[in-house]
Amino acid sequence: MAVNSSFTEEKNQMNPLLAGGEMENETEKDAADQNEEASNTSESPVSVSLADASAEKDIEGSDTDLEVEDPEKTFVYIMGTELYLEACRLMEVVPVSHFIQNLAKPYINLNHHGLGPKGVKAIAIALVSNTTITHLELEDNCILAEGAICIAEMLRENSSLQKLNISNNNLDTAGAKAIASLLLDNMSSLHALQLSGNNFGEETAPYFAEALMGNYQVKELDLSHNKFSEKGGQLLGQMLASNTTLEILDLSWNHLWRKGTEALGRGLRGNGALKILNLSWNGVGNEGALALGEALKVNKVLVHLDISNNQINNEGAKKLCRGLEVNGKLQILKMANNPLTVEGAIELVISIRKNPQSMMEEINISNVLVDETFIKLLNLVCQTRPELHVIYGEIEGCITKIPKQHPNPMKVIQNYLKERNLQLWDFFRTIDKDGNMKIPVAAFRRAMMQQSSIPLNRDQTEELVRQFDRNRTGVVDYSHLKEQKPAMKPVEGEIEEEKKEEP
Repeated sequence: MAVNSSFTEEKNQMNPLLAGGEMENETEKDAADQNEEASNTSESPVSVSLADASAEKDIEGSDTDLEVEDPEKTFVYIMGTELYLEACRLMEVVPVSHFIQNLAKPYINLNHHGLGPKGVKAIAIALVSNTTITHLELEDNCILAEGAICIAEMLRENSSLQKLNISNNNLDTAGAKAIASLLLDNMSSLHALQLSGNNFGEETAPYFAEALMGNYQVKELDLSHNKFSEKGGQLLGQMLASNTTLEILDLSWNHLWRKGTEALGRGLRGNGALKILNLSWNGVGNEGALALGEALKVNKVLVHLDISNNQINNEGAKKLCRGLEVNGKLQILKMANNPLTVEGAIELVISIRKNPQSMMEEINISNVLVDETFIKLLNLVCQTRPELHVIYGEIEGCITKIPKQHPNPMKVIQNYLKERNLQLWDFFRTIDKDGNMKIPVAAFRRAMMQQSSIPLNRDQTEELVRQFDRNRTGVVDYSHLKEQKPAMKPVEGEIEEEKKEEP
């Protein structure tokens, strides 16, 4: 793709701090006129702007945290601010104070700031030589294709930015072409790129497919909420067969349908890198489920597959199970909001039971109404696979029954520990094999169900998981208990309250 002349010309109009060369005669004349106008105060317009920005920062209580002891950060902040303010003057846009305040930090969130093409162009100019920002959020700023082109040109020179979100910006075909050209040339250091909701249609699929076939930088890519159809799915499927770097791919809310999904399935068979694939809301259907099942027979890398909301019924579930019966890598399968019944749910659990190599930890069929037969089967499977967690809907016929009441699992553990003069910290440390105070949820379930000292059932174990992994990160983090280690008063207090409540 040709270099965007508008971006380059405006970038070169900046002072020598950015352009690295002599200014054009006309620019020199403008600068001289400005210096003459500012002679009474002996300050340049940029210096005055910096002073104003500094005063505004002091009034607003900025959180820049620039310390006198860190001259490098101070230099980055001053230089970046000068460049940005000058760029805003050239673009005739109002500077964004939040951007200035965070120039020396690794993360900046400018989502929903109404920047527009000119506003993002000013930011792009300021970031050309920035070495501190590694994660930039620019979602929903109406930057259009023009802004995307400027961002792409900036990334050809910036070697620090690793994560970029430019979702919901109406980039359209021209913007897609600019971003794809950047990826094709491997000119940036981007590892994670979010491009959701940008009106990318079938005509953009060849750009991304070609770019990603040879890209060795991007590991996470979000192309959800776009307009890729069957042809796009076929091209992206061919890409998957060649790509050796991409680990996370989100294609949810597109229109891949059967043929697109079949092509992706063929690509997955030989792929050795992709770990997480989201195909929800794509009209996959039963034939698409069959293609994915065939891929799972041979794929040895994928650990997370989301095919929720895809019109897959019991027949499709059976076809998918052909792969689940032999796959030894998949850990999470999301199939919520498909027209499955309890028969399909049983097929899924049986496929895990049949596979001694299965690593499955979670199956989400949260809309499926199950029955007592399913529950008995699940309990049987969980005796040998305690790490397995199946999320299902209601249990048929249980509405009229009195729900079983279980003791609070934390209080059960606390009572056990008090009797042995132990602390909660000690309890978690005994099941933490790595000693890093973070236990994978599957390992935690397995440890809790296999231990015999504390009588807890699966429901109580899940309650503990929800309590210690509120954000569903897949990890039980008990590091906060380290502060409670010297004293057990909080735990003992809870136990005393429990005793007072007893009749």
